[in-house]
Amino acid sequence: MLGYRAPRFQSGFSIVLDKLEMFMAVAKEGHFGRAAQSLGITQPTLSTGIKQLEDQLGVQLIFRGSRYGGLTPEGQSALVWARKIVGNARQLREEMRFSRHGLAGQLRIAVIPTALTWAGRLTNRFSALHPNVRFTVLSRTSIEILTMIENLDVDAGISYLDNEPTGRVSREPLYEERYMLVCRDDSEFAGRPEVRWRELAGQTLCLLTPDMQNRRIINKNLQAAGVPPEAAIEANSTVVLVANVLQGGFLTVLPEDIARFLIGGKPIEIIPLSGGGKGHAVGLVAPFREPHTPVLAALLAEARRLSDLG
Repeated sequence: MLGYRAPRFQSGFSIVLDKLEMFMAVAKEGHFGRAAQSLGITQPTLSTGIKQLEDQLGVQLIFRGSRYGGLTPEGQSALVWARKIVGNARQLREEMRFSRHGLAGQLRIAVIPTALTWAGRLTNRFSALHPNVRFTVLSRTSIEILTMIENLDVDAGISYLDNEPTGRVSREPLYEERYMLVCRDDSEFAGRPEVRWRELAGQTLCLLTPDMQNRRIINKNLQAAGVPPEAAIEANSTVVLVANVLQGGFLTVLPEDIARFLIGGKPIEIIPLSGGGKGHAVGLVAPFREPHTPVLAALLAEARRLSDLG
């Protein structure tokens, strides 16, 4: 008899998870069509799944008329539970996979642009130790990273730890940023041992876009030095910033590690900036969960070994 019950339970459990993931997708996208597209299903299939979930729970989860109208109060509560249930189900699958095959699977990591070199170090070291684990690394803002972790769109992130609120996450510090002026080797600042933040007044700057937390930190340092935090060019790519320094003679400000990586072999210098606030800690963040999946626990442990702050 048990041999017949297990498949029915497995099938029913899988169907419930599918409906919860449909609900989470609609809540995330705020649009039925986009949610269906993200899941690779038709919109009628999505709508039917949501209606069935509502019937099973006995409550309306989503306000809707001709279009998506937001979550009902019951829907807001159900979304919290949906994330817990889906997250726990994924953890169960990971732990069962680990018991059969050791560390294996896919890890998705979202990373602030200025920490991409550290993402490379961490994934390279981890892959050498655990070749059956594959990585997807995405460049995102710090706010996007926290949202993606909450929505289960990524497994972990590399972001700031001590500047803006991160919420309830597991964290492993990696390094502390040190800010550098990036200039051509024929700049008036070239060859100097340091440059003070206040000396950037009146200079033509190219900086990251204001949605980047690094830019907000730079703005604070400029304002504290009495310098208007204005940029002639803004970009969400550090490569674009260095290209403008090289080709247009602009100045930019970047953390030391990414700056050293980007200027290699180019007629560009980096010079420490002084007279501003302290650097901020950057580290690996992951959903707060005890225990973590075996793969994620191993990644946090490897970040701890790699850390400059340990």
